[in-house]
Formats: sequence, C-alpha cells, structure tokens
Amino acid sequence: MFPIRDDNPTRRFSLVTILLILANALVFLWELSLGGGEALDSFYFHFGFVPGVLTGTSAPPSGTLSPYFLTVLTSMFVHGGWAHLLGNMLYLWIFGNNVEDAFGHGKFLLFYLLGGVVAALVQLLSEPSSTVPTIGASGAIAAVMGAYFYLYPRAHIQTLVFFIFITTIRVPAWIFLGLWFVMQLFDLTTGNAEGVAVAAHVGGFLFGLLAAWLLSRRRPREPEYMYYG
Repeated sequence: MFPIRDDNPTRRFSLVTILLILANALVFLWELSLGGGEALDSFYFHFGFVPGVLTGTSAPPSGTLSPYFLTVLTSMFVHGGWAHLLGNMLYLWIFGNNVEDAFGHGKFLLFYLLGGVVAALVQLLSEPSSTVPTIGASGAIAAVMGAYFYLYPRAHIQTLVFFIFITTIRVPAWIFLGLWFVMQLFDLTTGNAEGVAVAAHVGGFLFGLLAAWLLSRRRPREPEYMYYG
C-alpha cells in the first residue's frame, strides 16, 4: 500500500512542514551537483551518521563534522536518491501538516528534530559498530507517523494498492499506520530489510506516539469534525 493523501483538514498554514520539505530538496540538489562517484560518497560520510564513530569502534572520516554528534542532525536531510527523497517527502506532507496543526509550529519543529535524534540513537543501539552512514528523514518522519496514529486514528488515508490491478482504497489511519509499524517490527526481528534503518523507524514511531500522548494531556483532544467517515 502506498499513501496518496489523507482527508484530514488543517486549520493553519503548514509552514514548518513546507520548510522541512524545501530544506531536504535543497540538500538533494546539492548532492546532485556533486555528480556522483567519490565526491558523493564523501558527502554521505561527511554528513551521514555512522554509529561506529560515535561509539568509538571506528575512526571518524577525514574532515567530518565536530562534534561528531552533529551528524545525527545533518543526516536527517541527506537522501540516497530520487525515490528515497520523494517517498519520504510524500509521507512528511501527508502526516506532517496535521501533526504541525495539532502541536503548533515551534513545538512541531522541536518534536521533528528530537524524533530524528531518538530514531538515530535507537539505530545506534541496534548496530553500535556499524561503519555504514545512516541517512534520510525517515526516522523523524516515523515519529510524525506515530503522533498521527495517536492524534487522528479515525482519519482516512487514500491509498494506492497494487494487487492484480492498480486501484485506490480509503483506509483508516490506525490500520494503515498500524500495519506499517508491524511491518517494521517484522523486518527488525527477522533481518529482512538489509540496508534499511528499520530500528530507527521503530524507535521514531514509538517516540512520536509517546510525545503525542504526553502533549495531548495538556490540551483538549481534537473535535470530532476533524475526522471524515
């Protein structure tokens, strides 16, 4: 299943979500300007997050950021190709605008960045000696998805389905996001997703769920008209 859009309206302009998408796009244009090869590999090692470097099991790449922990933040804006970028940005737009609407601009930005940091640290715990750069916004976006799961379970996601023929169906958010999370857990426990930071996805989602629960205790829940049946 591949999400296209949701039917959950927002009440305020999604400024931070749009700026995050723009920032990711600009960094990707920077990557394209490098032309691939060793220059691009060096970019990934320079701005990507290598768990083994932070745990001290491997030496930092030449010319890397200092302090090295900064790469936890920069890695959120680096992507490995068009599909990686566009897929992440689609998920960020579908789920991010509503979570920003619920949290407010400032809290959403802080939440997004913290979600990415937590996701990266969970990935580090799962592979503390890895020398492979971890890149992409998916850990932070997983946090956004976890928050959406808690805040808007009855919203509907218009989903593209590839089964014999291509069609679209409307799926309740709690089902779509719940299945997504179960798939990440399955891949994490079976090791079926080589090259994908599924531990970061799981950690980010759980952080988003917890953060939404904590923040929602300080404000009224969204009114029922926010959901469409």
